[in-house]
Amino acid sequence: MDFCRKQVKADCEELLRRFQQTQSVRFEIFARIWRKMAFSQIFQPGSQSPHEKRKFSRLILDMASVFFLPPFSFQIRVGGLYLLYSLYQCQSASPSEQIRLALKDWADVKMFEKDAIEAQHFDVVYILKQLMFCKAFHFTAMPSQLAYNRKRNVERSPMDEKFMERVSRPQELINIELLDEMSNIHQHYDKLKTSTLSLTSPQSDPSINLIRKNLVPQLRKTVIDFYKWQKKKSSRRAELLAFIKSKAYEQAAEVCVIL
Repeated sequence: MDFCRKQVKADCEELLRRFQQTQSVRFEIFARIWRKMAFSQIFQPGSQSPHEKRKFSRLILDMASVFFLPPFSFQIRVGGLYLLYSLYQCQSASPSEQIRLALKDWADVKMFEKDAIEAQHFDVVYILKQLMFCKAFHFTAMPSQLAYNRKRNVERSPMDEKFMERVSRPQELINIELLDEMSNIHQHYDKLKTSTLSLTSPQSDPSINLIRKNLVPQLRKTVIDFYKWQKKKSSRRAELLAFIKSKAYEQAAEVCVIL
């Protein structure tokens, strides 16, 4: 089944790319694209045994579930949810293959649901509730199934950057040119306030703060601190996942040695 991974990924990305171009999160828009691409035919590759059908369904659901989780943007995650729901309903395996979801990702799913409720995207909430009602999710310890002596350095194709969440927006908005301009405006404003006050009240108290001091340096420091926090959080999560995986492989190796 590994030979068709690239094709499945390319098809999913093309569907989500068309959905992204609509700038919508409505299910009816997604369904229209789904039907136009005849995407349900992905489960009709020819004659398959029941075992092959289950294996193929598992592969497709695993590939699609990636788009339902960070670091993808909200719209792409909505498209990923709709894609999972549609694939789950259209699969040819019987009983239906479940969608693998790691417990560590459940907090992201609940936050996604909260954002959808607050934005009143009720079709998003409904589809998620339907998957929960159908018991479509298989909650697991790890995102992918671990197996002893499996090749660990699996080649991963890069994801479309246009699908990603813009987590670096503060750094992009607050650049050097903007800080210089703000500093100049701040200085002019300070002089204007000082001159105005001196005309109205020559004996004004020099301790009075007419403007917020060090505004530009504080803004720059805040953006830098945010960037450092982002990198630290990302690094810690990667280290935790690496530690859990290494322990899981060690335990699997010990079991095989005992046997």
